[in-house]
Amino acid sequence: MVSLKTFRRVALATTVLALVVVVMGAYVRLSHAGLSCPDWPGCYGQLLVPGAAPGVTAANAQYPRRPVDVERAWKEMTHRYLAGLLGLSILMMAVLAWRRRCMPGQQVGVPVMLVGLVIFQALLGMWTVTLLLKPAVVVAHLLGGLVTLALCWWLYLRHAGSEPAAAVSAGPRGAIWLALAVIFFQIGLGGWTSANYAALACPDFPLCQGRLWPQMSFAEGFQIWHGLGRNFEGGVLAGDARVAIHVVHRFGAVVTFLYVGGLAIYIMRRRDSRGLSMAAGFMLLALIVQVALGISNVVFHLPLAVAVAHNGVAALLLLSAVGVYHMAVPPKSAH
Repeated sequence: MVSLKTFRRVALATTVLALVVVVMGAYVRLSHAGLSCPDWPGCYGQLLVPGAAPGVTAANAQYPRRPVDVERAWKEMTHRYLAGLLGLSILMMAVLAWRRRCMPGQQVGVPVMLVGLVIFQALLGMWTVTLLLKPAVVVAHLLGGLVTLALCWWLYLRHAGSEPAAAVSAGPRGAIWLALAVIFFQIGLGGWTSANYAALACPDFPLCQGRLWPQMSFAEGFQIWHGLGRNFEGGVLAGDARVAIHVVHRFGAVVTFLYVGGLAIYIMRRRDSRGLSMAAGFMLLALIVQVALGISNVVFHLPLAVAVAHNGVAALLLLSAVGVYHMAVPPKSAH
């Protein structure tokens, strides 16, 4: 019989690996390496990036419109290797959960669901390349990765022995669920901003292009589907559309800060349990850091390190909200 300790270790390792994959995906996207391997799952028809002169020459002949950039291609392939390792880790976790299915408190449905989710994530990764960075696919791939990460973290928490000290009332539990939804939606807006290359559409702060309400095109900015065959690398939207996306993301940041920050302070003041208060405190800290990074992206004109950190802390903010919900809800109420 597989021990609970083994399952915990695998769940924690899978969570850490999922976080690395999410951050690495952001790094690949922000360093403009998303199409550095024009095919999938290999790179120019190979499992390794072409490095020697004959291989590079053959790859360039096969894809004349996408000559080999070895440095960027290795970034993309490293992300694919890590994603493949994550898939194997999730499969292992599902097998362990199934073998422990008769043990009290062992979750089986979520690990099995994660296997299906990671397969779908692989398809989205392929479509990200074959559909030439279509924003709807890029954002779906980002959100799918975050759902994978959150569920892995949830599984670890539910089996790590850090059970809630006391359940809170239905009202605060509903408010925490809403906070999760708000954070997830705001991350989606951030992904839409990045996928449409709108992060610097407003190069100043707190105004946008020196105005409180600049000219914007919301209809074009939030058109989900743009047809097939277009290369979205570098963005295809007009300036007014990108400004609309950027402004909506800023507005979402204000809503997220007020609601999630207010909820964190409310939970900390309630003092239902020390663990819940600590989880809410970490959520508040992650929120403050995330807002500071978002402002820094604009003020310092999107430095790569800050932009990647902005993505990473967004993931940590989501994980902190999952932790708050875990601490607020007894295990029997969450199954």
